Amino acid sequence: MNMLIRRNGIRLLLIAALSLGIILITSLGAIMNPANAQDNKPTVVLVHGAFAESASWDGVLTKLITKGYPTIAVANPLRGVKSDADYVASILKDIKGPIVLVGHSYGGSVITNAVNGNQNVKALVYVAGFAPETGETAVALSGRYPGSTLGLTLAPPIALPDGGKDLYIQQSKFHAQFAADVPVADAKLMASTQRPATDAALNEASGAPAWKSTPSWFIYGDRDLNIPAAVHAFMAKRAGSKETIAVKGASHVVMISHPDAVARLIEHAAAAK
Repeated sequence: MNMLIRRNGIRLLLIAALSLGIILITSLGAIMNPANAQDNKPTVVLVHGAFAESASWDGVLTKLITKGYPTIAVANPLRGVKSDADYVASILKDIKGPIVLVGHSYGGSVITNAVNGNQNVKALVYVAGFAPETGETAVALSGRYPGSTLGLTLAPPIALPDGGKDLYIQQSKFHAQFAADVPVADAKLMASTQRPATDAALNEASGAPAWKSTPSWFIYGDRDLNIPAAVHAFMAKRAGSKETIAVKGASHVVMISHPDAVARLIEHAAAAK
């Protein structure tokens, strides 16, 4: 009898130890793999604008990835509103589950046209981005209120084989115009790696806007010299923005100079019901 009790006791101890081990392994896995520990988060798709590139989202991406959000920073072709929107739409079609679609600058025009009835897109976030109405262009919107000095800083257009023109910001004027609140050394790198947009893209009329049927959030800098703050405020109000943030002293690249604020707004959009 004593031997039987002893054997049963050992068996219970082994079972308890095994259970504890499983709990510890599960807990460790949750710590090491936060993306799996936080299920059901929407995929955040970020679309850069003219004179920028995907790395402009690095600061925001770091915040979102740490919190377990699936993310995609799209390489926006910057060739034309419809063609760029169609490209982004093709990426969205392959994503399962809810999507938060984020656009900076001209990228805002692209996301406005990229939803195309995709029911997975639950929110639009405009980061110093254009939110055009049907028929509006980026150039016309930026000039709706005074304050944009972008035209004065553009380099002579580069002729393309198809007859179009590529536009760049002069590197010597890039810091003051585009990224005044970013360290000089960083702005020089951005100026060197800027991706051009075609003149036609910035002057192409927008199609039917997704913000009329998809909830939107807006954030911008009140020192934006590409798209004046008054234009941002107008677009946000017209779109019925759920939350609008004007970051004091921020330039056009608010996602680089204030990644915390931008990531936080994206999280608000992701959590909205």
